[in-house]
Amino acid sequence: MNILLVAVITLSCTGAPVQQPETAVREAVQAFYAAFNSHDFSRAAEFTTDDWEHIDPFGGRTQGRSAVVKDLREVHGTFLKGVTDAVEEITVRLVSPDVALAIVPSRLGTFTSPDGVTHENKRPIRTFVLVKRGQRWLIMHDQNTFRAP
Repeated sequence: MNILLVAVITLSCTGAPVQQPETAVREAVQAFYAAFNSHDFSRAAEFTTDDWEHIDPFGGRTQGRSAVVKDLREVHGTFLKGVTDAVEEITVRLVSPDVALAIVPSRLGTFTSPDGVTHENKRPIRTFVLVKRGQRWLIMHDQNTFRAP
């Protein structure tokens, strides 16, 4: 009996560590910012849901991963080309075992929007809603707002 108990304890201790939800949520958010800063959203399916909804800082709303990625490729190929967004912090709140919010203030590089206005020292704050699908946390919604100076 003692041998069986030792075997069970050993097996339970040698398995892969279980990732904490907050860590997994942060990793999904960091994957978004890595895509933003590389201007490559080709791996968006790894960190977003099919029905991802995006609200941009100018009030535009896009629904569905394909449409969001299309819009992001367009703006990152034009007025956001070469612009980076530096995360200041990521605050995670677990709403339920399968839903989390992440609040991310950041600093955006200088850019000129399509209306000809140059934006310097913008400090966006983005709210992400993430859902757990299987063992993965995925972004389902994000809203990007420019913070007041």
